[in-house]
Amino acid sequence: MIASVERSSLSGEVFAPPSKSYTHRAILITSLGPGGSVKRPLLSADTRATVSASQAFGAEISLDDEVKIEGVSDHPQTPQDVINVLNSGTTLRFCAAVAALTDGAVLTGDASIRTRPNGPLLSSLSELGAQAFSIRNNGKAPLVVRGKMRGGAAHLNGGVSSQFLSALLIAAPLAEGDTKIVIEGELKSRPYAEITLDMLAEAGVQVEAQAQEFIVAGGQSFRLKSYTIPGDFSSASYPLAAAAVTGSEVTVKGVLPSRQGDSAIIDILRAMGAKVSWDREKGDLWIRGGELQGVEVDASRTPDLVPTIAVLGAVAKGKTTIVNAEHVRHKETDRLHAMAVELARMGADIRERPDGLEISGGRLHGAQVHGWDDHRIVMALTVAGLVAGGTRIDTAEAVDVSYPGFFQEMAKLGARVEVE
Repeated sequence: MIASVERSSLSGEVFAPPSKSYTHRAILITSLGPGGSVKRPLLSADTRATVSASQAFGAEISLDDEVKIEGVSDHPQTPQDVINVLNSGTTLRFCAAVAALTDGAVLTGDASIRTRPNGPLLSSLSELGAQAFSIRNNGKAPLVVRGKMRGGAAHLNGGVSSQFLSALLIAAPLAEGDTKIVIEGELKSRPYAEITLDMLAEAGVQVEAQAQEFIVAGGQSFRLKSYTIPGDFSSASYPLAAAAVTGSEVTVKGVLPSRQGDSAIIDILRAMGAKVSWDREKGDLWIRGGELQGVEVDASRTPDLVPTIAVLGAVAKGKTTIVNAEHVRHKETDRLHAMAVELARMGADIRERPDGLEISGGRLHGAQVHGWDDHRIVMALTVAGLVAGGTRIDTAEAVDVSYPGFFQEMAKLGARVEVE
């Protein structure tokens, strides 16, 4: 699909879609216990992959306004077929760890998934007694994981993805013995691990969490009966940024306080000069854009905001620097490189660094750009197109991964966008 975007002025309100991160975790954790319901879920391509994988482990799941689950009561079954996670890295990592509780599983996905690193997770699972390896011996899918995970001590490189830690935390309570996970180096994207810890606590699972060590008792049980998914700050960043760059006034509803690190978009927009107010009780975020100023942003905890911040920086006056973002290269695509290439096509003065981007703001112009089959790249470039005009973005269907209906919601605000 091709999305064509013209210069636009926005107004009105939209609801943020439910959080993808919370939905993944709620479906899998509920499936591992006796069952329950997940209310206000995000049913996107990625989270449907987690539904399918949970069914492969033996859960019975029905999808409607809420997800109703009959779980496996702490005993995931050995899948009868290969688990295909499509484009969902979260599903791949989480379910590889769950596979270590069974007699074995093969996990694979699309071409993008087969380029993403999983070596640290495979090594940790092996330390805990499972057999875990890459068929191509490169740490990338297809993966083979055989149990049973016994417990013990695992040493995990924290610099690639917090999803590895979350995967181990979800599987370890059902291991035979206790598990100690030792993080080596800085744990990137730590807020996502904190989301996992909160949801495990909701499910009655006890984890002793320290700065660099996590201790999980074996033989525990999951008891997540009902969970309501909060609004997604990562997705909310696009209409918020769109209002900021076009000087418009917009309200994004349904974003209540949570552990999401991407709530940092509020402070980033304020630092750049946008006027933002947040009614934390109602979950209403109001923004009025205007002249933006460049800032420096440490992206170590908020990797999914990097494409959005890059667009804001390309429009703002002065210099915007994104640092501590090397792990962003290991997402659906190398997002640092992708944003540098595509914003340069639109006239941005942008330089790629090993761990980030340097952007000197200015005026963007329309161009034909590549969406890289990456939902966040496509949505960020759509925001850029609202001030550049005359922009055509390919692989626009990628938005279904996290924000189905994105283009329709932007059109409700007045965005001049057409999809063909």
